[in-house]
Amino acid sequence: MFTGIIEGLGTIIEIRSEGQGKRFSFNADFVLEQTRIGDSISVSGVCLTVVMIDGKRFQVDVSPETLVRTTFGRAKIGDRVNLERALQLSGRIDGHLVSGHIDGMGTIKQKKNKGNAVIVTIGVPESFSRYMIKKGSIAVDGISLTINNCDRGSFEVSIIPHTAKLTTMAISKVGDSVNIETDMIGKYVERFVTTIQNNDKKDQTGRSIDMQFLAKTGFI
Repeated sequence: MFTGIIEGLGTIIEIRSEGQGKRFSFNADFVLEQTRIGDSISVSGVCLTVVMIDGKRFQVDVSPETLVRTTFGRAKIGDRVNLERALQLSGRIDGHLVSGHIDGMGTIKQKKNKGNAVIVTIGVPESFSRYMIKKGSIAVDGISLTINNCDRGSFEVSIIPHTAKLTTMAISKVGDSVNIETDMIGKYVERFVTTIQNNDKKDQTGRSIDMQFLAKTGFI
């Protein structure tokens, strides 16, 4: 589990085929203190397992599924990536809860300056829209961001100077692909409500548990 607060950047230094998957090597811009083999690390939003580590250098294995669903399928040596090590429960959750399980990719459609911020518009599949709300949270390449506005095929976020300095957003360009993870809480709520509706379950009094019942009893 992660927070979407990026610790720093890294660089892809090697890509090696491993069957249908690939092994990636990275150099982090900072020392990965107390990171061990088997630990999880978010690389541009993708939760990956460290299989080798030596100071600032580490390696991960990327599965065929991840190569298809994320920007790792088109990554190349020299690309910069956002890095965040797994959340410690003793620390502050400054962003939002991010699993590192990518829903799919979006495309940067526009970048424009507004005051001290850069407004970035990102196009996404329409199926993502049901998990996005104005002022809700979203992870873009692992960065926890707040949605300014959204519609069925895109959303807009503000990048402040601090975020731009510490992440790949400063060097991203119109047309670049980015990894998108929508808010996990929305997905669990949708699953919960849909299951109830489909199964038409009964409570102990024999009444249907439907949307009207949930609203009346204060669940929604």
